[in-house]
Amino acid sequence: MTITSRSRLKTLVGAGSVVYASNDEDRRAGITRAIALAKIAEKEKITGLFTADLLQADPDGLSGSTGSQDPLITLAALSQVTSHIGLIATVSTTFQHPYNLARLIGTLDHVSGGRAGWNAVTSSVGEENFGEITLPAPEVRYARATEFIEVINALFDANQPDAVRRNKSGSVSIDPRKLQPIDHHGDFFRVQGPLNVPPPPQHRPVQFQAGQSEEGLKLGARLAEVIYTSQPTLDDAKSFVERVHHHADAFGRRENRPLIMNSFHSIIGESPSDVARRLFEKHERIDYEQGRLKVADMLGGEIDLRDFALDQPIPLRLLPDIEEVNRRRGRAEIFKRFALQGLTLRELIIQAQETGHWFTAGTPETLADAIEERYRAGVLDVISLHGLGQPDQEDLLINGLLPELRKRGLIDTEYGGGDFRGNLGLAQKPLL
Repeated sequence: MTITSRSRLKTLVGAGSVVYASNDEDRRAGITRAIALAKIAEKEKITGLFTADLLQADPDGLSGSTGSQDPLITLAALSQVTSHIGLIATVSTTFQHPYNLARLIGTLDHVSGGRAGWNAVTSSVGEENFGEITLPAPEVRYARATEFIEVINALFDANQPDAVRRNKSGSVSIDPRKLQPIDHHGDFFRVQGPLNVPPPPQHRPVQFQAGQSEEGLKLGARLAEVIYTSQPTLDDAKSFVERVHHHADAFGRRENRPLIMNSFHSIIGESPSDVARRLFEKHERIDYEQGRLKVADMLGGEIDLRDFALDQPIPLRLLPDIEEVNRRRGRAEIFKRFALQGLTLRELIIQAQETGHWFTAGTPETLADAIEERYRAGVLDVISLHGLGQPDQEDLLINGLLPELRKRGLIDTEYGGGDFRGNLGLAQKPLL
């Protein structure tokens, strides 16, 4: 691990939506709610706020409101009403430029007092909005992502820590001699530098990376500090972490392996009968016609499931060759595995509601058992929890699951570091 000894499990929740809705009486209703949720999360000593992102309007509504706000601007706003909680923005390395992102994420680290992190994704959609006719192949996207992160790291590392000094008046003076060029000439980027944003409090914002295809796994093992992955079962998680550690060790990171993050999708109930009721109601709300589209999307987006019987398995001839999948290859691998296990289309649609993530329904005690099992197995370091902002789940999260995790000594009860790195238990100076 990137920590000298096994630390407690770190926790994340999603940042709230800041957008204005047409039926809002108060035009600040979105940001007001997002601020309230951020303050609750910080009061509960949650380690970080996480923002997902997409770069297209989803015509079929499969992704909900994801992508309806810019992560960096959202987190910059929330940084001003919080003091300790980390701020993680998802950013596309396919449709962004490293110099511009270094300025943005570096500035977020400045305005938050050292609480910024960014989650590198290669994007599976959005090419039509960035001048691309087709989405680049996964191998090209990951090669670009590797160079992208290397450029950002070089830009941050080149500038000397004392490049900026505060004057007695409160203004700052920057010594341009301490801002150094990098003269990068690569396959995807030519960046001379230097970065004109002075060294941020954390030196480099914390590097997350999402992706579980083989290409994504190798990128994370080489350059990420935290790898965000979808592993629906404990056996899947063990296999994935074993592969991450194998590649990390090959990259010389045996003493500096990346932390592993899972998103924990859950239904929390007060009793077993309450859990059963909530799970039944969740399944009753499923739109199975839209679900057909969602399963097709999970399998790479190239198959048509509109005319297939719900209670029959998908014919094997329709399942994709994973090596030929261009979008969300890791997710397609999960759902192909489900299909090969004989799950019916109806069962696949139910699984697709969680998009391949780890899902458990139970009481606070049984959910804590599931979380503790992965933590004790050494395959879980950071967990994204659901329920904050959901009227039927928030109280059970705050007054049920979180206290149970604290009682077991699994999660932090205070912020232990002076910045996001410290709160994650990461080295103060990145070791990559």
